[in-house]
Amino acid sequence: MMTSLVSRALALLCLVAFASAGRFPLSGHDQTAAEALIFVLAGQSNMAGRGGVFGDRWDGVVPPRCRPSRSILRLDARLRWEVAREPLHADIDVNRTCGVGPGMPFAHALITSSLLRHQAPPAIGLVPCAVGGTSIQEWARGTPLYGSLVRRARAATAAGRLAAVLWYQGESDTVAREDAEAYGGRMERLIQDLRADLFSPELRLIQVALASGEGNFTEVVRQAQKGIKLTNVACVDGRGLPLEADHVHLTTEAQVKLGKMLTEAYLNLTV
Repeated sequence: MMTSLVSRALALLCLVAFASAGRFPLSGHDQTAAEALIFVLAGQSNMAGRGGVFGDRWDGVVPPRCRPSRSILRLDARLRWEVAREPLHADIDVNRTCGVGPGMPFAHALITSSLLRHQAPPAIGLVPCAVGGTSIQEWARGTPLYGSLVRRARAATAAGRLAAVLWYQGESDTVAREDAEAYGGRMERLIQDLRADLFSPELRLIQVALASGEGNFTEVVRQAQKGIKLTNVACVDGRGLPLEADHVHLTTEAQVKLGKMLTEAYLNLTV
């Protein structure tokens, strides 16, 4: 028993040492850094995670599919790798209270996918970039949010391969008709700019068609999201996912379900 406890303690110390040194610790003995899969999490509050947030407090409930794993790391605000844990965006979306988002359940669903059962579990690197209350214009090339996303994604790819961008945003663009009607064109431009600036012309992007909105033009934005026809772009429909009492943010249960939906969409793009 004592030997087991000592072994676990030593393993944890090694993991912390790797993370604090800015390196990407891998879970499998045969893995190399090039095999790590990097996923950028971008958009606004439902990507940043508000599951379990009531007022300005998070209830601290972490479902099994959101718990830490040695195979799942996150890039923190200082561009250093650490073991991923909820709330993933705590040091990124700093002006709001963060809770459970789709990133952790996505990663867990990926490493346990039946499509990967004959392979070593992949090392997953999550790159939180989402900021609540932001419109798509605030993510356009030349803005601080866009610059931060590109900088963080480039830093992350030193540890592995940029596998996809997961995008959940648009609630703020449902307030004004002109913004809702311009959403499709702005989103396509954003995808093209990211592919150019991340040197990845075939970069996969998976977006969520809104589950809710802040204004009267939610359906206009949803149709724009579902109507994008660029290659290697997939859309999962958030309609019907349970919402918190504010009727805007997904519940913890909904975020876990969304994470699995995003995994299925990503795997469909890769097989």
